Amino acid sequence: MSDSLLHDELVLLDCSANDSEELLTNLAAILKEQGYVKDSYTQAIIDREKVFPTGLNTPGAKVVMPHTDPVHVNKAAILVARLRNPVLFKEMGNSGNSVEANLVFMLAVTDPKGHLATLSKLMSIFSDGEKLLGLYNAETKNEMINQLDEILA
Repeated sequence: MSDSLLHDELVLLDCSANDSEELLTNLAAILKEQGYVKDSYTQAIIDREKVFPTGLNTPGAKVVMPHTDPVHVNKAAILVARLRNPVLFKEMGNSGNSVEANLVFMLAVTDPKGHLATLSKLMSIFSDGEKLLGLYNAETKNEMINQLDEILA
């Protein structure tokens, strides 16, 4: 995977929202404005998050990885958002637990097989509190993109 999934306009260092639905709506709107996803993406990602939550109680910074089916996507990308204040999401695996997410990796996926490869590369850093804190503490978009490029290379 190259840096083609990471784009400056999709790295947000200071996001805030009152709840998960507002956050998902706002982030999906950015992907839509930039032409990465179709109009149906926003509702699809909200619906999928309700049924298959993607919050992870990771070390360092808590993560959420919302995504939905390729039918809603025009071109593949990853939107990365650092949250000013944690936003509550349900934990992956339907444990009923909540996750106070600080970092969002919103995936726009066109190829399910490639999607799995990307997910497994992302998952590999989710057990590494130091790498997650490094991403969370990145001071610039470039710094965050460079760190992610190393992980996803």
